Amino acid sequence: MNAVNSLAKLIVRCSKSVAAGSGAKLKVISMEDSRAVALRRGITPLEVEIACLENGVVPMRYLRNIGTAGIEGQLKLLCSTVAVCGAGGLGGGVIELLARQGIGHLVIIDNGRFVENNLNRQIMSDEHVLRRSKVKVAAQRVRRVNSAIDVKVCSAHIGDSNVDGLLNGCDIVVDALDSLSSRMVVEASCRRLKLPFVHGAIAGYCGQVMTVLPGDKGLSAVYGPGCEVQGVEAVTGNPSATPAAIAAWEVQEVVKLITGTGEPVRNRLLFVDFADGSLESIPLLQEGK
Repeated sequence: MNAVNSLAKLIVRCSKSVAAGSGAKLKVISMEDSRAVALRRGITPLEVEIACLENGVVPMRYLRNIGTAGIEGQLKLLCSTVAVCGAGGLGGGVIELLARQGIGHLVIIDNGRFVENNLNRQIMSDEHVLRRSKVKVAAQRVRRVNSAIDVKVCSAHIGDSNVDGLLNGCDIVVDALDSLSSRMVVEASCRRLKLPFVHGAIAGYCGQVMTVLPGDKGLSAVYGPGCEVQGVEAVTGNPSATPAAIAAWEVQEVVKLITGTGEPVRNRLLFVDFADGSLESIPLLQEGK
C-alpha cells in the first residue's frame, strides 16, 4: 500500500458522517483526530487538512464554510497564499478572518508596534501587547485561532526597493495600509507580479473597497496620479466598527477570488457611509495606470 492511499484510508477511518444544512451527509474529521493523524504520519496539520479535503472529508472547523465555498473551494483556500499589507485596524480584522476562513499561508507585513491609541479599533491589540511588534502579535493570534496555518511575518516598511520581494510567491495581496503612497507602491508591484490586489480604506464613518486584477483600472482612477503622505483618516478618526466592516468586505473579496464564487468588485469602487446608511457603487471611468 503506498503512502498516499494509506493516509487517505486513515483519514476516512477517523472521520464520521454528519448532516449538513441541506440535509445531505458530509464526512467530517475533528481537530483532535486530524492532529493525531499528522503526528502519526510525521506531516504538518495543514498537509493533513488538505489531504482530508482531497478525499472528501471536511475538517470540522470548516463545516460552516462548505455551504458557500464548497469542498473544492475550501481546498483552494487552504492551498492559497495571501499577503496582508498592514496589521493595524484593517489588517488585524483581515488577518483574523482569513485565519478563521482557512487560508493556508499568510504573509503579514508591517513594521509598527502597538500603541495606546490603537486600542479603540485594532483587534490584535490589547493592554498587554503595547509596544510589541504588530506582526509578531498577529502571528501569535493566528496560531491560537488556527494552528494549522503557515504564517510568515515581515517587520518591514514597504517601499519600491523591497515590495516585489515581499509579495513574490503570493496569490493575492490585501491592502490594509494607511497611506496612499504605500498603496500605490503595492498596487504597482501587484501589476508587475500579475497578482490580484484587494483595496480597502477607511475614514471616520466611511469606507471603500475594490478589487484590482492585472489590467484593470485601479487606484489612479480613484485618486488621480498624485499621492498624499497620510490618508484622511488621520483627521476624521477611526471608530471601532468602520475598520471591522471594511476588513470583512475585503476578506469576502479574497474568498470570492480564490474559490471562484460570486462576483468581485472590479472596475468600480464600493463606497459606504455608515453615518447615513448609504452605499454607492461608483464606476471607474478614467484610465488607470
